[in-house]
Amino acid sequence: MTDDVRQSPLAPARLVVLVSGEGSNMRALAGAAADPGFGAQIVAVGADRPCAGIDWAAGRGTPVFVHPLAPAAGAPSDRKAVRAQWDRELAERVAAFDPDLVVCAGFLKLLGPAFLGRFGGRILNTHNSLLPAFPGTHAPADALAAGVRITGATVFLVDSGTDTGAITAQVAVPVADEDTVGSLLERIKAAERAQLVDIVGRMARGGWTLRGRRVVVGDRGRVS
Repeated sequence: MTDDVRQSPLAPARLVVLVSGEGSNMRALAGAAADPGFGAQIVAVGADRPCAGIDWAAGRGTPVFVHPLAPAAGAPSDRKAVRAQWDRELAERVAAFDPDLVVCAGFLKLLGPAFLGRFGGRILNTHNSLLPAFPGTHAPADALAAGVRITGATVFLVDSGTDTGAITAQVAVPVADEDTVGSLLERIKAAERAQLVDIVGRMARGGWTLRGRRVVVGDRGRVS
């Protein structure tokens, strides 16, 4: 199969970041992007609801938008149609900023076919386990229940599955005997933020190639 090659432009890579809450990962990316050598800039921050992350980005002069999903109502076919329209409209709103990468930074809505078709191969998301172990919304609790000694965080390219996309980076986090779900989650979040900043910067500076399930990240550097 032909390699799916994604290469960064000479100008800083354009990031659209999607959030739903405080936006701690987005803030970490913004801090890194303040350094011209990082190779990327946040051109917009979007959310599915009003939130602290949007307020923070707007306060820094970053373009923002909120695109809520209407509450589920009516027959299943009606709800499906509403969701599909929301997905198409979200894709249009993001496309208006011409992103090289879309980063889901705590974004709590699943992306649908229209969005994936528009930006497939360049949507990053994070997960608080070492995928494919413990997918879903309760990964730290699942790790503790399973008695594993190592868990961690994963950055991956989003596909149509749930936490099934090609993995771009992983970092291990040891599980301590005294850990609770909360204490483990906080250590994973800290590792996750550092890893996300690192991999976004490397992809922005060096480009990336998707070869089946393997993501090969270059480090060609940038011409200023």
